[in-house]
Amino acid sequence: MPDLPSPDLPPLREVIARHGLSASKKLGQNFLFDAQLLDRIAAIPGDLSGQNVLEIGPGPGGLTRALLLAGARVTAIEMDARCLPALAELSEAFPGQLNVIQGDAMKLDHNAIMQHEPFHIASNLPYNVGTALFVKWLGSNNAWPPQWQSLTLMFQQEVAQRIVAPPGGSAFGRLAVLAQWRSHAKLAMKVHRSAFTPPPKVMSAIVHVTPRDAPEGVNARVLERVSEAAFGQRRKMLRQSLKGVPGALDALEAVGIDTARRAETLSVDEFVQVARKLS
Repeated sequence: MPDLPSPDLPPLREVIARHGLSASKKLGQNFLFDAQLLDRIAAIPGDLSGQNVLEIGPGPGGLTRALLLAGARVTAIEMDARCLPALAELSEAFPGQLNVIQGDAMKLDHNAIMQHEPFHIASNLPYNVGTALFVKWLGSNNAWPPQWQSLTLMFQQEVAQRIVAPPGGSAFGRLAVLAQWRSHAKLAMKVHRSAFTPPPKVMSAIVHVTPRDAPEGVNARVLERVSEAAFGQRRKMLRQSLKGVPGALDALEAVGIDTARRAETLSVDEFVQVARKLS
């Protein structure tokens, strides 16, 4: 894509004031105004020039601006009709680069929206649906490797730490297994609560995820079921937490895992081995 002159954009605070916008607690909104911070977030996936990017919950368009300035072709899904006029102004400022869809991201087919072409996902996710969307993108219903090439997502810091957690600690759980068994997940950046308007009660962090080859012979649904059962009763030994999963105890024995262990002591690879036996 050739270098184009950047449009002269008004400060985001001015846009929000002009449209009378305020963050909706019901929709899990928290606005980011710091242009330098937003540019740093948009740079995490790498060079986005000419790349397709899906953004969920753009709000008034803070991160959207940064993605557009990075040269991305952005498709933004926004549920809040109040934000649409501000996003329409951005669309005019970046002709042909921004497509805004009003709707519930949880109910839409993202691959179809992106016309079954490769795309990146970058989003300051609404806190109330962030984990559910993440699980949707990583879930067993998706073909692997997925159509998305990377996920750059803002979460509450506690959730972000659960996604990248190593085995052995209290943060390690089903979310870590789901994220790590066929993708690379890393904590890319921490974001102080004071960066947001209004400031949330908790700190936030950006997680960057890229897909990798899935282990052979493993059914994703089986792995999800095993990890969900194991961590559903994480304080219990595996012989208790997995007894409701047919064949799971035999699979543990077959791969040499002591049934007296607890779920958080297993590595991601050990969960994969058990799922492979059950698959």
